[in-house]
Order: sequence, then structure tokens, then C-alpha cells
Amino acid sequence: MKIGFVGVGNMGGPMCRNILKNSGHEVSVFDLNEEAIGRCAEFGATAGDSPGAVVADADLVFTSLPHPRDVEQVVLGSNGIADNIRSGATYCDLSTNSPLTVRKLATELHKQSVDMLDAPVSGGVAAAEKGSLAVMVGGVRASFDRVKPVLQCLGENVVYCGDTGNGCVAKIANNLIAFCNMAASAEGLMLGVCAGIELEVLNQVIRNSSGNSMTFRAVVKNAKSGDWTPSFTMDLAYKDMHLALELADELGVPMMLSPTVHNLMRMAKGLGYERNDATAILRVYEDTMKKALKLDD
Repeated sequence: MKIGFVGVGNMGGPMCRNILKNSGHEVSVFDLNEEAIGRCAEFGATAGDSPGAVVADADLVFTSLPHPRDVEQVVLGSNGIADNIRSGATYCDLSTNSPLTVRKLATELHKQSVDMLDAPVSGGVAAAEKGSLAVMVGGVRASFDRVKPVLQCLGENVVYCGDTGNGCVAKIANNLIAFCNMAASAEGLMLGVCAGIELEVLNQVIRNSSGNSMTFRAVVKNAKSGDWTPSFTMDLAYKDMHLALELADELGVPMMLSPTVHNLMRMAKGLGYERNDATAILRVYEDTMKKALKLDD
């Protein structure tokens, strides 16, 4: 199978390399960052000079891009995917996208006899590198069944979610829960420490009690070290929460916690933490209380 892959950065790069390492497929890649292309080329990928160039002969095309507007530009823009993808190919977007954008693109590509799958992933850069991502997929079932073995190069937990756009709905719902949990973890930790409990003592209590979660452990890890190097940036978390609120507006679903968390993220961005890890939502509390939770060396 010939595969085209557009967007081989922090997330797309490890996913592309796992396809190269774990399958015998030919892969052609494009990215605005030449170093990112080079890291994939080391594992056997060939480089294209545009999105159109890497998809022209492909049976399967992947994109992994930061924002819905980026995906739309790469698909519908000049010398993009829609202009060059061949009839009968499958297009699979691994980005966390807007369901509305996904359905718009799927409709346009269907005119060219191209099926689109929306297949956002969860687990961050570490899971992308290990090939242990969760992948949630929406679209035509037959196309999903056909490309599932390739998706399993990215992670074993590959779940078919139903109609086009449902993969993104599942990812948006997951991230909403994770980010609300992250904010609650930051708030609880700050409250406990300000009341006189040592951070590590509080950590041991909560990680063995009902407040434990993956996001709690991530907040504690970065709070203890003071290292906010991003696995998933605040900017991207803010974007994903915005997608959740847009979907809620479309459906008329009341959102009580999410708008507050979205505003906390906006405050973090305003304080200059947009390129920090999303767990840096804690830094809003640290700045407010003028108290860092970082443990002394």
C-alpha cells in the first residue's frame, strides 16, 4: 500500500515512524519543517514538496495537524489533497478536528469517490512514540475495516465510533473530561498545600483514593518538578475545549464546568503559559497565591 502523510511534527512524526517500522507500506511525507521530514526519512519515508505531491499516488492519506483551519487548508487549498487524491483512495485525519469541518470535508471528497475517516488519537507524545495511542474513528465502516491494520501501528485500542465526525465527538468528550479533571486537580492541590499539607503527602493520599486519575498524576508530576515542558500544549488544550463548547452550542447541551475551565486556560495563556504543558493550568493558582508547589531540591 502507498501512504501519504501530511504533518509529521510532535504527534504526526512518531505515528508516521511507527507505520514505517511496523508495516511494509511505502510512505511519502510532507511537513513545513524539513527536520521533521528528515526524521521520517531516516526510517525510509520519501519526501514530497507539497501535500498534493505526497497524495497523488497514495491508496491511503493521513493528516496530523494542529487546528481545523489547517486541515481544511491542506485538503481544499491550492495543490492540496482534494485537487490531487485519486478516486477510490481513503483519507484519514488524525487531528482533533471539528465535527462540522470533518463532515464538510467528507462531503467534498465523496464527490471524488474518496471516503474520509476522522481518527483523532489520545495519549500524547509519549504514547505516540510507544505506539500505544487510543484511536477513535468515525466514517464508512468498510473503509475503517480496510485501514484498521495500519491504525493498529499507532495503538492497539482502535475503536470504531460510527458515522463521519463521531471520532472527533468521542475525542472532544474525552478531552473535556480530562481538562475539567486537570483543573480540579490543580485546585485541590493548591487548597491542600495552602492549608499546610506537604505536596508529597497529599499526592500519596489522592493517588490511592477516589481523586486519582491520569490527569491528577500528570499535574502532580509537573508541580513537583516545576518542569512544564509540553507533552500537550496549553494552546492545543484551549483549542480542544473551544471545540467542545462549539459542539455544545450546536446541540443545545448545557455546559457548566467547561466554560470555567476554558476561562482558566485563557488566563494561563494571558500569563504567557500558552506553550507550556496543559497541566500549567496550575500556574494560574500558583501566580494568584504567589506560592509555587515545586518541591525543594
